[in-house]
Amino acid sequence: MAKHRRFSDTPEPDSVQKDEEIELVEQEIPSKETSTNIKSILLSGTKYVYIIAAVALLSGIFTPLTIGAEFETVAFGMLSVFLGLGGGITIFLGVKNQKFTTLMICGGLGMMIASLVLIYELADRPLF
Repeated sequence: MAKHRRFSDTPEPDSVQKDEEIELVEQEIPSKETSTNIKSILLSGTKYVYIIAAVALLSGIFTPLTIGAEFETVAFGMLSVFLGLGGGITIFLGVKNQKFTTLMICGGLGMMIASLVLIYELADRPLF
Protein backbone atom coordinates (compact mmCIF):
# COMPACT_ATOMS: atom_id res chain seq x y z
CA MET A 1 0.00 0.00 0.00
CA ALA A 2 1.28 3.45 -0.93
CA LYS A 3 2.00 5.97 1.74
CA HIS A 4 0.30 9.35 1.16
CA ARG A 5 2.14 12.48 2.20
CA ARG A 6 0.37 15.12 4.16
CA PHE A 7 1.09 18.83 3.95
CA SER A 8 2.53 18.76 7.44
CA ASP A 9 5.06 16.11 6.37
CA THR A 10 6.85 18.45 3.96
CA PRO A 11 10.14 19.79 5.29
CA GLU A 12 10.25 23.51 6.08
CA PRO A 13 12.93 25.59 4.36
CA ASP A 14 15.62 27.20 6.47
CA SER A 15 14.96 30.66 7.83
CA VAL A 16 18.18 31.87 6.19
CA GLN A 17 16.86 30.76 2.81
CA LYS A 18 13.58 32.62 3.46
CA ASP A 19 15.48 35.83 4.32
CA GLU A 20 17.51 35.60 1.12
CA GLU A 21 14.34 35.19 -0.96
CA ILE A 22 12.72 38.21 0.73
CA GLU A 23 15.82 40.33 0.09
CA LEU A 24 15.83 39.35 -3.59
CA VAL A 25 12.17 40.28 -3.94
CA GLU A 26 12.72 43.61 -2.16
CA GLN A 27 15.64 44.46 -4.42
CA GLU A 28 13.69 43.80 -7.62
CA ILE A 29 10.67 46.02 -6.86
CA PRO A 30 12.37 49.44 -6.48
CA SER A 31 14.45 48.98 -9.62
CA LYS A 32 11.28 48.74 -11.70
CA GLU A 33 9.63 51.76 -10.05
CA THR A 34 12.60 54.12 -10.28
CA SER A 35 13.50 53.45 -13.88
CA THR A 36 13.50 56.81 -15.66
CA ASN A 37 14.50 56.93 -19.26
CA ILE A 38 14.14 59.61 -21.88
CA LYS A 39 11.04 58.01 -23.41
CA SER A 40 9.06 58.10 -20.16
CA ILE A 41 10.11 61.70 -19.48
CA LEU A 42 9.00 62.77 -22.96
CA LEU A 43 5.68 60.97 -22.61
CA SER A 44 4.95 62.59 -19.27
CA GLY A 45 5.93 66.02 -20.59
CA THR A 46 3.87 65.83 -23.75
CA LYS A 47 0.59 65.56 -21.85
CA TYR A 48 1.19 69.04 -20.43
CA VAL A 49 2.08 70.37 -23.90
CA TYR A 50 -1.21 69.03 -25.26
CA ILE A 51 -3.15 70.66 -22.42
CA ILE A 52 -1.44 74.01 -22.95
CA ALA A 53 -2.02 73.88 -26.72
CA ALA A 54 -5.70 73.05 -26.26
CA VAL A 55 -6.18 75.88 -23.77
CA ALA A 56 -4.41 78.32 -26.08
CA LEU A 57 -6.70 77.42 -28.96
CA LEU A 58 -9.81 77.48 -26.80
CA SER A 59 -8.93 80.78 -25.15
CA GLY A 60 -8.92 82.58 -28.45
CA ILE A 61 -5.45 82.72 -29.87
CA PHE A 62 -6.99 83.41 -33.29
CA THR A 63 -9.44 86.07 -32.06
CA PRO A 64 -7.39 89.10 -33.21
CA LEU A 65 -7.25 87.65 -36.71
CA THR A 66 -10.96 86.85 -37.02
CA ILE A 67 -12.84 89.77 -35.43
CA GLY A 68 -10.19 92.44 -35.17
CA ALA A 69 -9.96 92.60 -31.37
CA GLU A 70 -6.93 94.12 -29.69
CA PHE A 71 -4.05 91.71 -29.33
CA GLU A 72 -3.22 93.03 -25.86
CA THR A 73 -6.66 92.15 -24.51
CA VAL A 74 -6.47 88.67 -26.01
CA ALA A 75 -2.99 88.16 -24.55
CA PHE A 76 -4.18 89.12 -21.05
CA GLY A 77 -7.18 86.81 -21.47
CA MET A 78 -4.93 83.93 -22.46
CA LEU A 79 -2.63 84.59 -19.51
CA SER A 80 -5.57 84.55 -17.12
CA VAL A 81 -6.78 81.24 -18.57
CA PHE A 82 -3.24 79.83 -18.29
CA LEU A 83 -3.22 80.93 -14.65
CA GLY A 84 -6.42 78.95 -14.10
CA LEU A 85 -4.92 75.97 -15.95
CA GLY A 86 -1.84 76.14 -13.73
CA GLY A 87 -4.12 76.14 -10.70
CA GLY A 88 -5.93 73.06 -11.97
CA ILE A 89 -2.66 71.22 -12.61
CA THR A 90 -1.42 72.23 -9.15
CA ILE A 91 -4.57 70.82 -7.55
CA PHE A 92 -4.19 67.60 -9.57
CA LEU A 93 -0.56 67.20 -8.51
CA GLY A 94 -1.47 68.06 -4.92
CA VAL A 95 -3.98 65.25 -4.81
CA LYS A 96 -1.41 62.78 -6.16
CA ASN A 97 1.44 64.00 -3.94
CA GLN A 98 1.72 62.76 -0.35
CA LYS A 99 3.91 65.51 1.16
CA PHE A 100 2.41 68.93 0.38
CA THR A 101 -1.21 68.04 -0.34
CA THR A 102 -2.93 70.85 1.58
CA LEU A 103 -0.45 73.51 0.48
CA MET A 104 -0.70 72.58 -3.20
CA ILE A 105 -4.50 72.37 -3.18
CA CYS A 106 -4.80 75.77 -1.47
CA GLY A 107 -2.29 77.27 -3.90
CA GLY A 108 -4.17 75.83 -6.88
CA LEU A 109 -7.48 77.18 -5.62
CA GLY A 110 -5.85 80.59 -5.10
CA MET A 111 -4.55 80.56 -8.66
CA MET A 112 -7.98 79.66 -10.01
CA ILE A 113 -9.68 82.42 -7.98
CA ALA A 114 -7.08 84.94 -9.20
CA SER A 115 -7.79 83.80 -12.76
CA LEU A 116 -11.53 84.34 -12.23
CA VAL A 117 -10.93 87.84 -10.86
CA LEU A 118 -8.71 88.71 -13.84
CA ILE A 119 -11.31 87.46 -16.30
CA TYR A 120 -13.96 89.66 -14.70
CA GLU A 121 -11.56 92.63 -14.75
CA LEU A 122 -10.93 92.12 -18.46
CA ALA A 123 -14.68 92.02 -19.10
CA ASP A 124 -15.06 95.42 -17.32
CA ARG A 125 -17.27 93.89 -14.63
CA PRO A 126 -15.04 93.92 -11.53
CA LEU A 127 -15.94 91.64 -8.62
CA PHE A 128 -14.47 93.93 -6.00
